[in-house]
Amino acid sequence: MAGLSALTSEGKTMKIYLASCWRNDCQPDVVRGLRKAGHQVYDFRNPGEGNHGFHWSDIAVGWRKWTGQQCRNALQHPIAKRGFECDFSAMQAAEACVLLLPSGKSAHLEAGWFVGFGRPLLILGDPPEPELMYAMADSIHWSLDGLLIRLQKIDGTVRQGCWPIRTSVC
Repeated sequence: MAGLSALTSEGKTMKIYLASCWRNDCQPDVVRGLRKAGHQVYDFRNPGEGNHGFHWSDIAVGWRKWTGQQCRNALQHPIAKRGFECDFSAMQAAEACVLLLPSGKSAHLEAGWFVGFGRPLLILGDPPEPELMYAMADSIHWSLDGLLIRLQKIDGTVRQGCWPIRTSVC
């Protein structure tokens, strides 16, 4: 994909989508650390001036007790659609994804989207349990410093296709 910048020792930056969840207290510190290193980072908690991110509670107070049908219907609510478009536009513009653990279902779907489109996925944090599909990530890091070093080595090019499709060995 043309137009992707490369982060090199000359100081070029990358557009990074930080996939995480509201429950992760480290998220603001990681946003600050990546930005301090010169990266452009999408912050889902503060995606734009005056925008403090999408919350299901903006649609209904009792959202945690919704049925499956209510969950599906809520995806069509104008507030949910705006939240989705904001996040998905940032995903499309990003050159790499950092999956910050622990994170939820949406963050893992976002990370999978990056892998599927051949864009780098880096994982930061201790997995709460082994996850086989984390093998799709370009790298896994336990410190922001290690992640920043690895980001310097990414050349910004999109990989050719997804992971190879293999015949069953089971």
